[in-house]
Amino acid sequence: MSDLTTPTRRSFIGWLSAGAAVPALTACGSAPAEAKNFPVKLTNAQWRGKLTKAEYYVLREAGTERPYSSPLDKEKRKGTFVCAGCKNRLYASSTKYDSRTGWPSFWKPLSGAIVTQTDYKIGYPRTEVLCADCGGHLGHVFSDGPKPTGKRYCMNGVAMDFVPA
Repeated sequence: MSDLTTPTRRSFIGWLSAGAAVPALTACGSAPAEAKNFPVKLTNAQWRGKLTKAEYYVLREAGTERPYSSPLDKEKRKGTFVCAGCKNRLYASSTKYDSRTGWPSFWKPLSGAIVTQTDYKIGYPRTEVLCADCGGHLGHVFSDGPKPTGKRYCMNGVAMDFVPA
């Protein structure tokens, strides 16, 4: 039996395992992207004053609306989908399609409209989609969409507004 001040192989492995787990655990609970390098910058108080409770939850806290809850999922008119936070033009209606997921889906964003980053909030990596102007969380992009891109930009309807043509 070793004394408490002498490291043992078991204690070494325990500390090594704990150290390895820290990055994974902190990644799973990571906060949404802060608008550090985005042109539109508001304080949290300003965002709360500008957005509805649901918009703030999705755009600023990276929340997710319930599927089939957004009227934009069924929007079929010609026009443009814009960020509910800053009105940045995001998607043309011509790229929208029914993915049958309950969220508005698009196969291509407008040029320069979005940025992406890796998100680990549910324990495995996904590609998060953010508004390029304000950094607001819009949704995620997946590789199971239609041609020509094969992408499915699965967006929260509450994070967007629709501007008819």
